[in-house]
Amino acid sequence: MSSPDLPKVFGPDGPLASQLPAYTPRPAQLALSDAIQTTLDAGEVLIAEAGTGTGKTWAYLVPAFLSGDKVLVSTGTRTLQDQLFRRDIPRLRAALSMSVDVALLKGRSNYVCHYHLERLEQDDRGLKSRDEIGLLRQIRQFVQVTDTGDKADLPAVPETADIWNRVTSTRENCLGQECPFVRECFLLKARRHAQEADVVVVNHALFMADLALREEGIADLLPETRLVIFDEAHQLPETATRFLGQSISLHQILDCARQTEAAGLAHAREAMRWSEHCQALDAAAKAFRLVSAPVSKMPGGRATFEQIPDVEAFDAALQSLSAALDVVADALGTQEDRHPDLATAARVARTLRARLLQWTQPARGESEPADHAAVRWIEHSLHSVRLHRAPLSVARIFSGFRKPQQAWVLTSATLSVRGNFSHFQHQLGLHDAHTEHWESPFDYPAQGLLYVPQNLPWPNDPGYIDAFAKSLLPLVDACAGGVLVLCTTLRAVDRVADFLLREMLSSDRPVMRQGEATRGVLLERFRSAGNAVLVGSTSFWEGIDVPGDALTLVAIDKLPFAPPDDPVLEARLNACRAEGGNPFMEYQLPQAALLLKQGAGRLIRSEQDWGVLMVGDGRLVDKPYGRLLWQGLPPFARTRDPSVAAGFMARPPLLSSAAVSDAGVPDTPTADTATVGD
Repeated sequence: MSSPDLPKVFGPDGPLASQLPAYTPRPAQLALSDAIQTTLDAGEVLIAEAGTGTGKTWAYLVPAFLSGDKVLVSTGTRTLQDQLFRRDIPRLRAALSMSVDVALLKGRSNYVCHYHLERLEQDDRGLKSRDEIGLLRQIRQFVQVTDTGDKADLPAVPETADIWNRVTSTRENCLGQECPFVRECFLLKARRHAQEADVVVVNHALFMADLALREEGIADLLPETRLVIFDEAHQLPETATRFLGQSISLHQILDCARQTEAAGLAHAREAMRWSEHCQALDAAAKAFRLVSAPVSKMPGGRATFEQIPDVEAFDAALQSLSAALDVVADALGTQEDRHPDLATAARVARTLRARLLQWTQPARGESEPADHAAVRWIEHSLHSVRLHRAPLSVARIFSGFRKPQQAWVLTSATLSVRGNFSHFQHQLGLHDAHTEHWESPFDYPAQGLLYVPQNLPWPNDPGYIDAFAKSLLPLVDACAGGVLVLCTTLRAVDRVADFLLREMLSSDRPVMRQGEATRGVLLERFRSAGNAVLVGSTSFWEGIDVPGDALTLVAIDKLPFAPPDDPVLEARLNACRAEGGNPFMEYQLPQAALLLKQGAGRLIRSEQDWGVLMVGDGRLVDKPYGRLLWQGLPPFARTRDPSVAAGFMARPPLLSSAAVSDAGVPDTPTADTATVGD
């Protein structure tokens, strides 16, 4: 297909307009689709920022379908992946009257494993409660009728239920071709379909897991494709950092000891002193936990490799733990051919040994190549001790994953800071990519109002959160629809929710907070109520789509600067500083701008939506860097007058652009300092 054909597809008389309910031709959607087609033809990279309401899904699926090439589409979450596969793609396929073969592929933890399901059924000691007896029965019945084995297809058992961990496989405990159920394996069926399909739908986590395995020299999981589309691409840097790093916990090591002892005594009792070796590993793990306990008293209960207290005792305990794990891994290596359980235990032990060894490299006082630099840290809490390692930069690995002449399209509503893509490009190493931006079709000055209260204390003031909640209350009272309060910390979530509950005792408006139920359950309750208040933190800043009056007020407590004690962020800021850069302007500010834009994007989701965006943090207006932040937001009308904000809440949903003036928000900030801690 050539680009001139696209106007016919997206035009007022085209198949989309005639077949899709409520479809409206949008110039930005056609322009985005045309840019994607051009990128595919040239085998290049496109970074495409398209505002909310542009119609990005159709824009990239149409050229993907009509190209005749094999295409991989990666989404931000499994929820969006399912929505794309089960709703969007079938509708478009029907509208275009095409028989495109589309495969859905997820990570192995999403598919029921026949082998581990049968083992759990045969050993009811693996069940942790009476409730799990019923859940196990439902999973067995599901396996007998399902074609996919995908746990998302069994809503009766929550996806977060712990029992899924015992009826799915891991890379270490999968028996592979030795499995007696290899012919029925749901995971292998899904992977085979992905190899054959025209379009394969995955999520970023699976894409990055595949990338990490290729880095380790392990065979590819994903098929080769001509075009790769990353939807919700703003999530890629964080997902890449998480999956290209590694972690190991003492819980995993203790599990390995128990698994080894059970398998060894059952299948090779006379071959080794299994109990002795495993008890030594258990003791070494507990000794390491004791030696690392001072970390629990440090900020956040964590310390980087360079900050660890009593380093000599720590290193000695870590060496003893490594030696004990070596003994177990070597013992299993001599016996693994005798039984699948021994082979599984051996793979687990070798994996843990490799991760533990990698965490210790380079040794103290040594350095590693700059392009392989990593940050290492330990977390110590009441219930766990974890060692983490993450790359200082994912740019080299991520950009190097692209095949020659393979077209990449990265799209989202939040990729640039006022049209500047350099921060995003730098994170992923895509310096030569073509960048484009398309504005949202929404009438933001008429549909929304940005309100920044005056006279609140600075965010570092101990009384700030209470003052923010107090200033929010009049708007909540004036709001007939739903209210979403986005906080930057879990502590603020509790403080704000507690305040609103106390002050709204006589109100029939429900107040919900993050943690009371799963994210999905809370969002469903929020939508159904129509006038609820939902207070949430990080996971609620994006991926929430609540059109209509069920959400007419979004309130943000503080500018979302990442906490400087995060080990990865701290290391990256130090590296930027060491290279003579300005870490605040080059890293912290762009990150905050993108996240703030994500939070603000929850308010207006359709042409009929309207409402107020309240940002309590006065730095948005009063600091020089604030201009960069608020100018990156949708072009809402603006005010600092609470009566104007309350009046806007009472206006009809559809307004003219002149209905509210830019009352009290200056174009030029009034302060002359740019310190994030102010």
